[in-house]
Amino acid sequence: MASMAELIKPEIFSIEWLKSSGISILITIIIAVALYFLLRHFVPLLTKRTMAQRIKGQPEEEIKKRANTLSSVLVNTGIVIIAIFAISTILPEFGVNIAAMLTGLGIVGIAIGFGAQSLIRDILSGIFILLEDQYRIGDWVKVAGIDGLVEEIHLRRTILRDFDGTVHSIPNSAIKIASNFTKEYARINMNISVAYGEDLDHVIQVINRVCKEMAEDPKWKVDFVSTPQVLRVDKLGDSGIDIKILGDTKPMRQWSAMGELRLRLKRTFDKEGIEIPWPHTKVYFGNSPPKIIEGSEPISKESTNTKN
Repeated sequence: MASMAELIKPEIFSIEWLKSSGISILITIIIAVALYFLLRHFVPLLTKRTMAQRIKGQPEEEIKKRANTLSSVLVNTGIVIIAIFAISTILPEFGVNIAAMLTGLGIVGIAIGFGAQSLIRDILSGIFILLEDQYRIGDWVKVAGIDGLVEEIHLRRTILRDFDGTVHSIPNSAIKIASNFTKEYARINMNISVAYGEDLDHVIQVINRVCKEMAEDPKWKVDFVSTPQVLRVDKLGDSGIDIKILGDTKPMRQWSAMGELRLRLKRTFDKEGIEIPWPHTKVYFGNSPPKIIEGSEPISKESTNTKN
């Protein structure tokens, strides 16, 4: 590596230096600052306009999320490029021999390159995440075993915030499977359990009626993509019969909609006299009761004693 004498030129900060190099440094800083503000202002606008044309037909919210994701990455990358440009232009004015420095850094770079393989994998994974549009800022996803709201996407890492408010920084190379819960639309997928003694035809009719009323409610109408309805009798459980309800909502609205739907179903079931079961246990003391064959009389205790 070159010595400091080779890197630093003498006689800096003199009057002549200020008149020539000082002005060049000032101009470089002004250009860098101007490029920074132009980047922050125009890139989001151009990105949004481009996305509106390329993914025309999708909801405005989806276009906005895609544009925010790409503009965030482009702006951050542009800031790094501007900083490199400014530094590489300013350092020679201070007498730093850039060529000698790069030669020395190249040798060091080879030495540390083997340790930077994970960084390269992170960046490559980040590029594919963006190109394939796996998720966007504002989506609720599960990556690397963690559920959360996507707050930031960088070429090296993804930032999530979970329900507890905890922020998770996940290297992109650690993301093998990305599950997006809110891309384009979300889904109500819930089971309601009723007692075995209930008339299922009546129960299904009541559930569908409540779902329709909620989907037509002005307060909730804008959140639904399709009206929820009963899909099937899903399970004959230990204590009750599970009925599956499906419906589509706008992204991030499925949890609020399911909570409201459960509340309305409980109130309606109470009015209709429909029982929501809880676990039941039958306890027998001593011998289990004799089985009664259909059409025969139960065996009395006296007849049993007589036969004995």
